[in-house]
Amino acid sequence: MHKGSCLCGNVNYELSDELGDFGYCHCTSCRKASGTAHAANAPISRLHFHLRSGGDTLREYQSSPGKFRAFCSRCGSPIYAYLSGTPNMLRIRLGSLDTPFAKQPKAHTFVSDKAPWEPITDRIPQFDCWAPKDVLLQLGSRQDLS
Repeated sequence: MHKGSCLCGNVNYELSDELGDFGYCHCTSCRKASGTAHAANAPISRLHFHLRSGGDTLREYQSSPGKFRAFCSRCGSPIYAYLSGTPNMLRIRLGSLDTPFAKQPKAHTFVSDKAPWEPITDRIPQFDCWAPKDVLLQLGSRQDLS
């Protein structure tokens, strides 16, 4: 359904199912990992993630206990993340998609941690930490484990 790649084009992947719901995470960890004001990550089962090339340069970094972030070691592009508690659920970095993605964000999360230089001016619900699960269930995240 979707294809994605890293900036240098070495890592290429395909997704064989639709991505789940997503929001914008403004926590410090996501901001640092994405290099911008927030991260946009959507869940998909690892069974539906198919690495087509770049396995030789795909690296993982444990950014906090039990959280692993996968990226291209040539260009640094983030591709996905997962938790050791839910290793079969990946959180795809939406900026790595090459095909159109029509879903819209359900929430802004961790706005208590947001960058002071980023105004949020849309009408998407904002939450100081996790959104309630009835607003945004973030499969494969620490919210999902609680």
